[in-house]
Amino acid sequence: MNICGYIPESVNEGAGLRAVVFISGCRHACPGCFNKDSWNFDAGTPFTDAEQKRIIQDVKHNPLVDGLTLCGGDPFFSAEECIQFVEHFKAKCPDKTIWAYSGFTFEALLANKKRKQLLLLCDILIDGRFIEEQKDVSLLYRGSRNQRIIDVRNSLRSNSIVLYNEGVSC
Repeated sequence: MNICGYIPESVNEGAGLRAVVFISGCRHACPGCFNKDSWNFDAGTPFTDAEQKRIIQDVKHNPLVDGLTLCGGDPFFSAEECIQFVEHFKAKCPDKTIWAYSGFTFEALLANKKRKQLLLLCDILIDGRFIEEQKDVSLLYRGSRNQRIIDVRNSLRSNSIVLYNEGVSC
C-alpha cells in the first residue's frame, strides 16, 4: 500500500485538529474529484512500518491533535492494509478519534467483510461518491450534498444511520 500524502495538522478533514493520511488508490473515478492524483494505487510512497510508526508517534505526542483521518483515494480499497495501521494507531492513541472518507456507502461497506472490519474501527465515516452536480462548497467536511457524515458507533447501536452532530461527542 502507498500513501500519496500526510498532513500532521489539518482542520479540513474532520472535527478539531486532525492528522490526515491520503491512501493511494481509488476505482470510483468520480468526475470532478479534487484529488485525481490519488487514484493510482502506485502513487506516492510505500506506507512502510517505519512511516506508520512515525505518524502514530507524531499524533501521540501532539496534544492538540484530536485524531486521525483516512482520505484518498479511498482507504477502503486498501482495507486489509489500513486495518493493521488503524489497530496500531488505536492501541497507541486510544483517546484519539478515527475519521474516514469513502466513495462507498455505509451500507456497501457493511456488506463486505474486509471493508466492514475497517469501518468498525472508525468513529466517523463520510460516505458516498462525489457528485459534481451536487457540489456544495458550504457543506461541512464534504464536497457534495449526497455525502453523509455518519456516526459509525451510534449507527451500529441503533441499526439505522445516525448522522454526526458536531459538538456532540461520538
